[in-house]
Amino acid sequence: MNIFETIVLGLTQGLTEFIPISSSGHLVIAQQLFSGASDHLFLEFINIGTLLALVVYFWKRIIGILHDVFVKKNFILARNILITSIPAGIVGYFLSEFIDKAAFFGSLTTVTITIATVGIVMIVLEKLPKAAPVASGEKLSSWRALGIGLAQMLALIPGVSRSGSTIIAGRLAGLNPASAAEYSFLASLPIMVGVTLKVFIKSSDRAYFVDHMPMLLLSNTVAFISGLIAVGFLMRYLSKHSLAAFGWYRVGLASILALYLLVQ
Repeated sequence: MNIFETIVLGLTQGLTEFIPISSSGHLVIAQQLFSGASDHLFLEFINIGTLLALVVYFWKRIIGILHDVFVKKNFILARNILITSIPAGIVGYFLSEFIDKAAFFGSLTTVTITIATVGIVMIVLEKLPKAAPVASGEKLSSWRALGIGLAQMLALIPGVSRSGSTIIAGRLAGLNPASAAEYSFLASLPIMVGVTLKVFIKSSDRAYFVDHMPMLLLSNTVAFISGLIAVGFLMRYLSKHSLAAFGWYRVGLASILALYLLVQ
């Protein structure tokens, strides 16, 4: 992997991890264009940059949650975040190797279908019935938090988008677009921390990190900077707009991918 490819993958990860157009789907596309092969370890390691971007952007909010838990003994938001994290955490822990190795999940056909399907949902989302409005993630019931968690679990399929699926679920659960985005990002923190820690457990994975350290540092730096820009943009955008524009982008991209697959 050369420097150009490393930068492109970091930029792709940073921008599409938070903008709801699917980081995994775009990374599959990028790797297909570069080499036709998928390096799952490299893609897992560049989550570090986007995790740091999320922590930096929401550091005051994170401290506030910790203050609520340890000082005020208010566990509601932390409880909801934990509930939302559980489904994807369990499935990811037990099935991650299967997902990484299964040709279905790395298939461009799968990515095309999921990008299109979720895009259509985004376009029609505002016309769908929703639960009674709630002001914030702290006001969600346990069942609504679990529903968002089940949607997050679907994001293990490339092309679905973790942020996209959870923001959609948050809207259906009664949150406004900006609140749904904030809750989506906060609820992703335990998953992203878990993914980051997981790749350092195996000695072979740590050896991979050491062997590829220059490229991983470069890619993560790019992912951090672009991720910080992306999460700030999305929070501002969703304070005034819906997800429809991202849905149309996804449908357009899926159409291009479908044409590409047809002429192969």
